[in-house]
Parts: sequence; C-alpha cells; structure tokens
Amino acid sequence: MISNQESLSFSPFMALYDIVVPKDNMLRKINELVDFTFILEELKTKYCHDNGRNAVSPIRMFKYLLLKSIYDLSDVDVIELSKYDMSFKYFLDMAPEDSVIDPSSLTKFRKLRLQDVGLLDMLIGKTVEIALEKEIIKSKTIIVDATHTKARYNQKSPKEFLQEKSKNVRKAVYQIDGSMKGKFPSKTTSNEVIDELDYCRQVITVIETEPQIAEIPAVKEKLNVLKEVVEDYAEQLCFSNDPDARVGHKTVDSSFFGFKTHIAMSDERIITAAIVTTGEKSDGKYLKDLVEKSKEAGMTIDRIIGDTAYSEKDNIQYAKTEEFQLVSKLNPQITQGARAREDEFEFNKDASMYVCKAGHMAIRKARTGKKGQSKNQKDTYYFDIEKCNVCPFREGCYKEGAKSKTYSVSIKSTEHKEQEAFQNSEEFTELARSRYKIEAKNSELKHRHGYETASSAGLFGMEIQGATAIFAVNLKRILKLLNEKE
Repeated sequence: MISNQESLSFSPFMALYDIVVPKDNMLRKINELVDFTFILEELKTKYCHDNGRNAVSPIRMFKYLLLKSIYDLSDVDVIELSKYDMSFKYFLDMAPEDSVIDPSSLTKFRKLRLQDVGLLDMLIGKTVEIALEKEIIKSKTIIVDATHTKARYNQKSPKEFLQEKSKNVRKAVYQIDGSMKGKFPSKTTSNEVIDELDYCRQVITVIETEPQIAEIPAVKEKLNVLKEVVEDYAEQLCFSNDPDARVGHKTVDSSFFGFKTHIAMSDERIITAAIVTTGEKSDGKYLKDLVEKSKEAGMTIDRIIGDTAYSEKDNIQYAKTEEFQLVSKLNPQITQGARAREDEFEFNKDASMYVCKAGHMAIRKARTGKKGQSKNQKDTYYFDIEKCNVCPFREGCYKEGAKSKTYSVSIKSTEHKEQEAFQNSEEFTELARSRYKIEAKNSELKHRHGYETASSAGLFGMEIQGATAIFAVNLKRILKLLNEKE
C-alpha cells in the first residue's frame, strides 16, 4: 500500500544535516533543484492505495537507483553506504536514525514498479524542462551519436565468467595482504561449472573470515560483485547469453556483444533524447526518432550535427521536409536509394561493411560493373558461409550448399549534390567541429557512471540503467551551468 502524500519527519536529529551536509554538496543541490514528486505521480498506479502494509516511498526507491548511477555502485554497496553516509540519508529524505532497505528491494522495485513506465523519456524530459526553465538551453542545435554498452553476461563460458570475477577478488586481496595466497583453496582443474561455483563460494568464505580485509572498500566492492554472480547462477541465469544482447561492430576487426544507446544532445551538452536498442542496429536509422523525442521534450531544432552514419538519403530528405540543417558528411555506401531486403542488412559506418540481422559482418567487398554505363555500379559484400550454415536466420536468406553468400548495393553517383556542396563549405567545417562534445559525453557516461557494461540482463534493464545514468549526467551539467551563471 502507498500513501498519496509524503510523510514528514519529526526526528530531533534532523538539524545534523545542516552541520554535516554543506550547502555546496551535490546531492543537496539536486534535492533543491528537482521536485521529485513527479516520480510519485508516475508510479502511483503501480501500487495499491487501500490494502496491505505501507510500502517504501517510490521517490526514495528511485533515489536509491539514482545514487547507484551517480556513484557507480552495486545494489549492496549503495545500501551499505546509505547506512552511515549522511549526504546519502539527506538525499533520501531519511532521518539520521532511520534504517535502510534490504538490497533485494531494489530488484523488486525495478521489476514490479518500473515496467511500462517509459522511464527513459520521462527522466530526460524532466531535465530538459528544468534546463529550459532555468534558461540554460538557448541553442537550436542538437548533436547525435550512438554509444555501445557491453552485456553483463558476455560471450564467455559460465566457467570463464566465474573465473574472471574470482580472480578480480583475489587480486584486490593480494594488494592488501600477500600472505592470503596460502589461505585460498586450490584452483579447480575440471571443466565443470559446478566445481568453479564451489571454488567461488570457498573464496567468499575465506575472505569473510578475515573481516579486517573483507571490510576494505576495494575488496568489498569486488566481493559483492562475486556474490551477486554466484547468486545469479544459483537462480539459473545465463552467463553466456543475454537474451536481448546482440553483436555490434565498431571497426572491421573489433566487435562487442551488448546494446547501443542512440543519443541527441543540445549544444550546451544536455541530453535531449535517447533510445536504447540491441547492439547490431544502425545509428542513422534513429535520427528521426531522436528529433521527434527532442521536440516532445521542448526543444526547437534548426540544425543537427552527426557523423557519416546520419547522411542517409532518407535523413537528408527528412531534414529538407522539416527545414533543419543536417551537418553530416556523405558516405557513398550509406547514401543509396532503395535497397533490396533493406530491413535485413544494415550498414556499419565504422567498419564500412554491411551486417546481417544475426549480427554477422561481411568479410570482404568488391565493386562490380563499369563506370559511365546505363546501369549503376554495385558494391558486393561477401559473408562467411561457415557462419551462414549454422545461422538461426538462414531460412530464406542462405541457400543450403551455396558456395557464397553476397549482398549487393547500387551506388547512385548523381545523388546528394546539394549536400556535397554544403559539405565542402567553410560553414560545414566550422559547425562539424562541435561534434566532439557528444564524444566527451559518451566517455563521461561510460567512465564515471558505469555505462561501459550493463548492470543487468535484457533490454529493459539496459533502459533503466540508461535512464538513471542520463538523468544523473544531465543534472550534474545543469548544476555546473547554473554555478557558472552566478
């Protein structure tokens, strides 16, 4: 059951916050900047209002998730810090003497309360609304790009994954006390996952019997991760395959297994829209959606800056229709007219190769046809038939026994003359220099807010992680810009 009103605290210790949480504390500033009652309004339909025991406030539960994202912590660690970090308790609207929740409550909150809420759009929309109210966003330019996030459960075997996590714990322990090497059990020599799981449990037990080491933050964080992995395996979660993760490619030689987040950002570095997809999706296909979402958030747009992935023919036509300037270099391979089976093959601009819907990249390409003829030349992309033979999507795509699998694209050399002329202008060169800003934002998300690796399995979990991470970076940026204005 949930109350329609937030309860007030009459603790005699509340005045402590004025002493120990300074006025310039980031969490204090976020509390003053944002009215979090919008969370209560959005989630109240997910609770019963007249039956059952009182639930923890959804605002407080959401703030726990926000703290996780701001400080890149696990569920266990954010709850542990909330026991004694007074800035955390102040941010959570708790009295100093209040007890914290059990970490498992965060899992239930994510699964039961955040389904079908549209959290990503809601949180971005709120930060853009605040930025517009504070007159921080003044430009009519958005910069677009996509950043990849590796799946938590990657393509390693379950045994390899467990070995990696136990190794991280041991390394952290050895840096504190090298004599612990003699106390750990012998490493398993079998290939059975159950044996590796038993070994991990023994490692956990050994460390927990040494509280002077187990409580050191550097060890405790790695230990909590290992515990979560062991518990996940006990619940029969799959380590070698995230059901929604897909293979994506950054270059011809490098790939990742996970997800993509397509991002639009204002010139003031406030993220105005985001879409989370599986890893194999093409960047350019989501330009229209990013523009529409940015407009819904309150943005006025007259210019879009992006890399070559966004110079597709459809995007150039869309820019003309909507009367905005598209600052994106042309690429002959992605500025085609109509293509056969367009929904099954997508162009990867980083590797300059096509990728099939199974995530397999072409291994080579060749140009066919002659210049100056009535028919356009074609680029033909060749795929690895050994992968095609075992591909789950081979029916209707690969003919069994065929010696090759190819996909051809016509090159329309007469297209995009206006865009090419604009691309060669000094104005284009000057505007394109702003694109570095979104690369820096992607780096901030990954290295400061844990966005390099997914914190849970599945697309839904990735969307929650993306929503809280982007909400956090937007709030930090707004606070910085407000501070500069003072």
